[in-house]
Amino acid sequence: MNRLLIADLKRMWRQGLAIPLLLACGIALFVMSNSSVRSVENTRNRYYQQYRFADVFAGLVRAPQSLGNRIAEIPGVQRAQTRIVRDVLLDIDDMVEPASCRLVSIETDDPSPMNAVYLTRGSFPRDPDRSEVILSELFAEAHQLLPGDTIDCIMGGRKQTLRIVGVGLSPEYVYVVQPGLMLTDNRRYGVAWMPRRQMEAAFNMEGAFNYVSIQLQPHANTEEVIARLDRLTKPFGGTGAYAREDQESHLRVADEMSQMKTMAFVMPTIFLAVSGFLFNIVFTRLINQQTEQIATLRAFGYRPSEVGWHYVKMVLLLVGIGSAIGCLAGMRMSWWLTDAYIRFFRFPTIDYEFATRYAVIAILSAAAAAIAGTFAAIRKAVSLQPAVAMRPPAPRDYHGLWAERTGLSRWLSPVARMVVRRLETNRLSTTLSVLGMALGVAIVVLGSFFEDTIDYVVSFQFDKSQRQDVNLTFVETLSPSAVHDMQHLPGVSQVQPYRSAPVKLRHGRRTERLALMGLDEVPQLYRILDDQEKQVTFPVREGLTLSEKLAETLDVRTGDRVTVEVLDRRQFVKEMLVAKVFPNFSGPAAYLNRQQLHQLLQEGEQYSGAFLSVDPARLDQLYEEVKQTPTIAGVTDQSAARAAFDEAISESTSIMRVVYAVFSIGIALGVMYNCAIIILAERARDLATLRVMGFRRREVSMVLLSELAVITLLSLPIGLPIGYAFAYLTTVALDTDTQRFPLVIQPSTYAYATVIIVAGASLSALYVRRMLNSLDLVSVLKVKE
Repeated sequence: MNRLLIADLKRMWRQGLAIPLLLACGIALFVMSNSSVRSVENTRNRYYQQYRFADVFAGLVRAPQSLGNRIAEIPGVQRAQTRIVRDVLLDIDDMVEPASCRLVSIETDDPSPMNAVYLTRGSFPRDPDRSEVILSELFAEAHQLLPGDTIDCIMGGRKQTLRIVGVGLSPEYVYVVQPGLMLTDNRRYGVAWMPRRQMEAAFNMEGAFNYVSIQLQPHANTEEVIARLDRLTKPFGGTGAYAREDQESHLRVADEMSQMKTMAFVMPTIFLAVSGFLFNIVFTRLINQQTEQIATLRAFGYRPSEVGWHYVKMVLLLVGIGSAIGCLAGMRMSWWLTDAYIRFFRFPTIDYEFATRYAVIAILSAAAAAIAGTFAAIRKAVSLQPAVAMRPPAPRDYHGLWAERTGLSRWLSPVARMVVRRLETNRLSTTLSVLGMALGVAIVVLGSFFEDTIDYVVSFQFDKSQRQDVNLTFVETLSPSAVHDMQHLPGVSQVQPYRSAPVKLRHGRRTERLALMGLDEVPQLYRILDDQEKQVTFPVREGLTLSEKLAETLDVRTGDRVTVEVLDRRQFVKEMLVAKVFPNFSGPAAYLNRQQLHQLLQEGEQYSGAFLSVDPARLDQLYEEVKQTPTIAGVTDQSAARAAFDEAISESTSIMRVVYAVFSIGIALGVMYNCAIIILAERARDLATLRVMGFRRREVSMVLLSELAVITLLSLPIGLPIGYAFAYLTTVALDTDTQRFPLVIQPSTYAYATVIIVAGASLSALYVRRMLNSLDLVSVLKVKE
């Protein structure tokens, strides 16, 4: 039986090579994704621990240092660290527009601070008489800044020169993103760490702080600590404490890891399912071809279990080859993917770890898929009765066929008639071949659709929703006269002010902390669109407008009431009606008419920032004016933000798009190649007979190629909808707390999949025709016994 196994593998080596390669694609994706995720997660957790990443954070307006001692006495708090944090503008030589920067105070004499800075270059600030800073690594790399260089900063209403003494990292800013943007822009937003004494002098904060970080004791009640912390910071303008899970950098990294874990299961599962189906096609037809061989073995005394074990060994051997290739390829690609992550998530070192447990799961899953795919065929082999199996098949009756009943066969050539009869009399084989190729089409669509989705999100965000050229954020809220001043800035043609206030929305036991944005009734520049691209309006006295994602988080519907806890300077709680819930592609968001928000905050006209429409020819003049304006804390150039978004998306998704595209095309080609090889194996005797009867090679080839062409054409209208379904399942799986992807598939993607399948079928046909031309007619026509 072992010699028979070797002989069978030698005879079907082409299929035996293709099937493990297809299986290896799914295993490689599974191993690659999980190894990369494990490596990044382990590195992150070790980094958090070694550099003492805080557990709870809270911001406030201004509080005396004595409050820090009271915070440290809260039950469950192991340590509290007060700091000064301010957003400022930087004037950098290689940029026309100002860059935004977050200044964070550090204690130079503290040997073990929380959220400690890891130096990659230079040293910590030492000169108390100079404004020295440590710059975040990604920002420094984007501007090619080194220790010893200087940058100009607008601090406390005046321009000051900062001397860079070091470049570093912090667990608090593994992923640095400017507020209001979806992705990082390392060129226009960075972090700098400055000695606390210098920040106190620059911002008039002697003996005070506006930010606190807390390290909890083991098994401490986080919610109770946050509640007590909120009560202590409320009189000092506290904006609400939050746990590490809601910290911006950690949340972005965790969200990315969650999506990678999802993709690590979704894509490989689809690939393994296709491979299992291919196993079914191959072994069903193999056993149909070997029924007489099986019957002979049974007649000579071999038990059914031995026959079944023979085919199980063949399946496991193919799975073993595919598993070895997949694990090796997955290991190598995981290094590649982990290196790509390091461009966005900066850590001092990377601790690579091969996901052994997941590799074992992948191998067992591949074996299970293969066994499941071949179970019916092997059961048929085991249950074959020798006398029945050795009986020659009865001649086929073609008179009941559809082509014969309709009279279509009279109009067909002999070659076309043979093709039609073959396809109709072997309905199971034809169906399996069509489904196999259809899955190849679907896999190509699945591997290509995400680019359409990203392009749509970019167009939706930057062309249709956000029409402003520049977004200005203020150091603190300003009066209506600020709008008049902005209207007179160089090149400004339109101004849309907005008010933003930190709030905590509560419904039952569910809460969400976010910024409530107040907009005009019908915003013209910063428009809010639903998933159908219809503009959302905010009528006066209507109530809250929530994104669908936020409504799901709070478990509310239109007409429900939610508790709004305002975390601005005047803190209070009020119930409000949910007037509208709209589906969109962003994270949780809440909006209110601007006038109504002013009433809620019990204030007059106050603005947190403004969206500007600016003449592109005068942007440089605008930026020069902005650099001289101390009330502006941040600037976002929309065109620059789009360019950064495109670059970040291109870098972050290019690797996975290439991997998915290569694997999907490889699987599709493998499916078509196997179908072509199987058809040749099944029809070799018939085609050889035609050659002996005098048919030319071209005519014999047309029989085979026409059958393959019909199967390919039938697979396209089936495969494209299946591809759409696969893409839909992928977008559902990628739906997280902070992100939702629309399902967008352009006609060009369907055309691309069609071209790939037709090209693959053509190449397979050419290869099969070469094999057909080299058939040994004598050996093929020999009696099987």
